[in-house]
Amino acid sequence: MSEASYEVEIIGPDGVPVGAVRPLPPPPQRIWLHLLLLGLTLVTTTLFGALAFADVPPEARGGSLLGLVTHPAFVGAGLAFSLPLLLILLVHEMGHYLACRHHRLDATLPYFLPVPFGIGTFGAFIRIRGPLRSKRELLDVGAAGPLAGFVVALPVLLVGIALSQPTAVLPSTGVLIFGEPLAFKLLARLIHPQLAAGGDLYLHPTGFAAWFGLFATALNLLPFGQLDGGHVTYALFGRMQRRMSWPLLAVLVALGFQWTGWWLWAVVALVMGVRHPWMPDEGVPLDPRRRLVGWACLAIFALCFTPEPIRFIP
Repeated sequence: MSEASYEVEIIGPDGVPVGAVRPLPPPPQRIWLHLLLLGLTLVTTTLFGALAFADVPPEARGGSLLGLVTHPAFVGAGLAFSLPLLLILLVHEMGHYLACRHHRLDATLPYFLPVPFGIGTFGAFIRIRGPLRSKRELLDVGAAGPLAGFVVALPVLLVGIALSQPTAVLPSTGVLIFGEPLAFKLLARLIHPQLAAGGDLYLHPTGFAAWFGLFATALNLLPFGQLDGGHVTYALFGRMQRRMSWPLLAVLVALGFQWTGWWLWAVVALVMGVRHPWMPDEGVPLDPRRRLVGWACLAIFALCFTPEPIRFIP
């Protein structure tokens, strides 16, 4: 037989498992379900983008709901938000999926989560059927999503900021202020150097899609449990991640006094597990290439994170 028909664990010279030889995983199943969820998410996110950003004059609507939702400005604004957002989310999850396939891990295609409120989606995820056997696999799978998603989010952000309109004075009431992560600030100053002190940008729908992509990347890279950031930091630092996880959770709770949404994510971390599960090769260092990839993920987290993502001025 040229292929193992079952998983064989690889043990290093020191007796520590360092990986596994696996059979080829089966081809993707129920592709229709993944496409259906993607299509529904396209509808819900397009509706959000259109309702939030479209400027359709009343006389152009023809006095009907159908006239509104079929108006080119309505559809165009919706797609200008939904298409780049779903592209970022899809590439992120496909990064995880392809890393799983590289290690012969049985994983599903991305499941998108459409919802009829908020921005129209709770994001997407893949399901991995089977354990990861080493920190090398953990790093490869955990880092692939944020890296791939960030590579796509940057050009989307570039286009979105270029299409956004500078304003010298913000409205004094009834406005949502979106926190600017470092990547956003750097590109905004590069593209709009004339932006006045105290001024801001009216975000184009594509710009908001990119902003949300950066925000989602930062959330995924929080250094807890089974989040991507938990995988990456555990692969990089081993038991140090387990020691620092509770103090870092306390920092997240403290940030909740600035933006209450962090309290929700503290609860998510508690439910998923704050400390990363122990792995047999915890004390085995990564190779230089994987260490570089891990540090790149931490740099991406720094570029995408903002302490107060959303603030409402009533």
